[in-house]
Amino acid sequence: MRSRSEGSGQIEVIAGGMFSGKSEELVRRVRRALIARQRVQVFKPLLDTRHGADLVVTRDRRELAALSVADSDALRAALEEGVQVVGVDEAQFFDAGLVGLAMELADRGVRVILAGLDQDFLRRPFGPMPALLAVAEQVDKMHAVCVVCGEPAHYSQRIAGGGEQVQVGDLEAYEARCRRCFEDFSPE
Repeated sequence: MRSRSEGSGQIEVIAGGMFSGKSEELVRRVRRALIARQRVQVFKPLLDTRHGADLVVTRDRRELAALSVADSDALRAALEEGVQVVGVDEAQFFDAGLVGLAMELADRGVRVILAGLDQDFLRRPFGPMPALLAVAEQVDKMHAVCVVCGEPAHYSQRIAGGGEQVQVGDLEAYEARCRRCFEDFSPE
């Protein structure tokens, strides 16, 4: 049996399209945990090189120290004894092992906060996100603003690049679009 001082673990998923504020919400939750003097670790995939290996950076330039790891096994190996809150940004880029690890951590009393794209640029489920959404106690679906019409945007419209599922990019390659304004992408 778990003692009350160990905390009650849970999985929180922050999902949505690009430019919807997922990383911003992750940073907000982690900062609150730090204010509460909880032991926190934040991770991001090695694949995400947009802001350097040791930072999660929001669109409004708020930064949070993070450790870049190759996969869920590397994340597991980097976990410190006594960690109370684990944050993961860009969770869609991790392998399926992230789901089991999140479950294991939550079962041990750790609060696990994961942010990621729930759909790719073709509007298909992305990486481990569907399974994480299924096992989470808390799910928050974030929405951007459609750059065409101004309505809530649910999709990441690819506007440049190739047809591969994983293409790390930002404003040069993607736009936020609503269902009405979304268009199928044809690679150059």
